[in-house]
Amino acid sequence: MSRGFSIGVVGGGAAAVCLIDALSRTHSEPGSLTVFEPSPHLWRGRAYQVDTETLKVNATPDDMSVRHGDLQHFENWLETRDRVIGIRASVDHRSGSRFAPRTVYGEYLEQTAYAALGELRRRGWRVDLVGEGVSSAGRAANRVLLRTGNGRARAFDYAILCVGGDSPKDVYGLSGTPGFVADPYPVVSRLADVGEQDHVAVIGSGLTAIDIILSLAAQGHQGRISLLSRRGVLPGVRQKAVPFELRHFTPQRMETLAVGRPELTLDEIAAVMRAEFRDAGADLDAVVSEIIRVDLEDPVDRLRRQIHEVDSPHMGLRILQRAVPETGPDVWPRLREQDKVQLLRAHYRTIMSLCCPMPPGSAGVLLELVDAGRLDIAAGLQSITPRAEGGFDVLTAEGADFTADRVVNAVNASEGRIPTSAAPLVTSLMRSRVASRHPHGGLHIARPTSQLTANGRPDPRLYGLGNIAAGSLFFTFGIPSLVDRSQDIVSTVLQHAETVRAADTENVLLTV
Repeated sequence: MSRGFSIGVVGGGAAAVCLIDALSRTHSEPGSLTVFEPSPHLWRGRAYQVDTETLKVNATPDDMSVRHGDLQHFENWLETRDRVIGIRASVDHRSGSRFAPRTVYGEYLEQTAYAALGELRRRGWRVDLVGEGVSSAGRAANRVLLRTGNGRARAFDYAILCVGGDSPKDVYGLSGTPGFVADPYPVVSRLADVGEQDHVAVIGSGLTAIDIILSLAAQGHQGRISLLSRRGVLPGVRQKAVPFELRHFTPQRMETLAVGRPELTLDEIAAVMRAEFRDAGADLDAVVSEIIRVDLEDPVDRLRRQIHEVDSPHMGLRILQRAVPETGPDVWPRLREQDKVQLLRAHYRTIMSLCCPMPPGSAGVLLELVDAGRLDIAAGLQSITPRAEGGFDVLTAEGADFTADRVVNAVNASEGRIPTSAAPLVTSLMRSRVASRHPHGGLHIARPTSQLTANGRPDPRLYGLGNIAAGSLFFTFGIPSLVDRSQDIVSTVLQHAETVRAADTENVLLTV
């Protein structure tokens, strides 16, 4: 391995930034790194592209750091930026926490990526950025072949798939219809021609839908907005930050509990969670009730109540929001299949709505619009159909039948859905029998290493990072999860490369 090892990274979004930063912090021998990204949003991805500063990240800076072991990395970057521009903005007036604009977070990703690449180059690495997508992949001896759309194939020692998520799903087949916005990002251009008095129907009720409402309000829209979905469940409202550390529901505890056992039961997991809540003086039953009653409580009443509870001293939701992304990836692979199915069918979307909450300031704007009669939230959406004379007919199960001037799509693709652009690549991997689809979405990966697996056998040359690991992991898209998995991948690749190098050296010596 005197030539050094080569790494091909498929995708150049936030996951790739976490990976490259982790690689730049190691002391490996120089190799080569090639990143394939066809979109114009290199390092930013779809989520953090250049857009209005109205759109905020939904987590505090410590949860958005891409630097493993340094939760202050993004906060320090923000403070440096504040000093340069002379303004400290984006502090939530209801909680005192800071929620940076997503476009600013995109700047952070860009600068971190280029700093990491600069460090690699300084240490002798060759770095190439290829503005093309990878259309297929396969294995050849100890190499991975990545082929781009122009037919050119490149060989690498290791390949890491960071293909990101998909664009919104057009549930009602409205693409191409005048007045329909299939993908709202960037909102600064996609919503620019919405009339000030237009009645806007927003399909979906997740964080993307909140972005649309906030953007319309910020640009001076005065018309009616109807938030439409099947369940009418809004994201939870993030409570004021309270410092604490998990004591029981930790990856280390899960690993100890699973020693010598193929599976863990939900009862065993619940017992550990009860211990966590007990030591924190928190009420587990209250959180369980929050999950169960989400479809029973009026969404506006729930929004109003959760805004009122932003300063609550009760730790229950805060524990859940820390435990799911931090330890969930370690718990999920160890659950029985029937328990996974039960959780996905009954509680997944509710848990995600609570674990990915919106900033209190955003929730306050929504409530102001509701109280002003400009925003209504309806569940039981049944159909949206274009009218011949323009506009759309909307029908809900509750009997509401009205006409909207504009329809904006905010139905996020399911976490486990392979992005349309990556489908040919995934198909080629499965045809080569070096990867396999997970029944709950994404591809099978080995939990400790993120190596792709086929027939239960991990491939030391192929890795998956981010949403492509959905199904194998429970929580794949949060920055803390991407950082942890990136560290796992880099450590595994370096260890394998060193093993191969030692074996090659030994073979040379034996030959001599």
